[in-house]
Amino acid sequence: MSAEISRSKSTRRQFGQSLGAMLAASYFSPKLIRGVTGETPKAPSRDEVILINSNENPYGPSPHAIAAITGSEGVACRYPDGLYARAKQSIAGLHKVGVENIALGCGSTEILRVCDAAFVGPDKNLVVAEPTFEAVTYYAEVSRANAVKIRLTSDFRHDLPAMASACSNGTGLVYVCNPNNPTGTINTRDEFANFLAKVPTSTYVLVDEAYFHFVEDPRYSSVVDMIPQHPNLIVARTFSKVYGMAGMRLGYAVGQKETIAAMHPQVLFDNGNAAVLAASIASLNDPEIVPLNKKRLNETRKWVTAELAKDGHRVIRSEANFFMVDTGGDVMPVIQAFRERKIMVGRRFPSMGTWLRVSVGKPGEMRAFLAAFRQIVPSAHKSAAA
Repeated sequence: MSAEISRSKSTRRQFGQSLGAMLAASYFSPKLIRGVTGETPKAPSRDEVILINSNENPYGPSPHAIAAITGSEGVACRYPDGLYARAKQSIAGLHKVGVENIALGCGSTEILRVCDAAFVGPDKNLVVAEPTFEAVTYYAEVSRANAVKIRLTSDFRHDLPAMASACSNGTGLVYVCNPNNPTGTINTRDEFANFLAKVPTSTYVLVDEAYFHFVEDPRYSSVVDMIPQHPNLIVARTFSKVYGMAGMRLGYAVGQKETIAAMHPQVLFDNGNAAVLAASIASLNDPEIVPLNKKRLNETRKWVTAELAKDGHRVIRSEANFFMVDTGGDVMPVIQAFRERKIMVGRRFPSMGTWLRVSVGKPGEMRAFLAAFRQIVPSAHKSAAA
């Protein structure tokens, strides 16, 4: 598939339309819905629905992290300056860098916002894949920056050569989500090294490694160790996924000292709370939590995607805690049909309008998903026979 470059100046009205689609396709709290619509609908409790729509880790924080969260009650009335410093030290130790190479965020989404605020604007555009995680494009829009979108390759991966070619002296930031959300696909270490060599040194490269821990392909690796050779390279990580703390909001960036310093004016003061900071330190000190969650979520993903493939459905090979399956038609009625069965699945991505993104839940939840999918979407084998 040849690379297609589209220049988008989305309006806030378009973002509102996208938010409306997400409200229709996803599970939201009554408080959030009330803020958007002015009404307070009766929402099903979490015990009544299966939530496989937001790439969360259904197993939650480790026991050590839960103990740390509980213990934080005694310091809840104090600003967590000491915990903030200790969390940065723990993260820096993990990556073998100095604390000056780390910036914390209220989830990794704040890191994306900070990079947009620091490096793009009316005279500096953003280069992204299409589709990818949309937050970085939205925040660039807030900064009045133009987004240059590059179609994925025919095997649903970032077209890194085309993205590098799209970068110019007028490009402030290029964003690579690796593994990519929503496709779960990866770009290899060698591909990324070639990409970095071609991107102008004046362009910052933000690599989102939110799903790094789930990857099994030996050709893939983190690019944190490339940072010393590339002052323009920034890596974002999160505690939302493998560590199971999506609701607690903590992410971080790793970069060269000068790069992190350029980002700091855009970072919110006091953006980490005592509970999540304590939990992050406990999680990093727990040697079992990452391999345990990687094993059980990957095994469940492999099982359910193999079952879908047996039924003749196209499934994109994923290296993350979610996957995409082709429904063969407009995905919106499929999403609604799942919703009627109290199963919340992923939102529609406009450039992949027939594909359904599904987060990996616990085995029982995925059995329920598979049974519902077989009712909602005809088997490809049966459709061909008919």
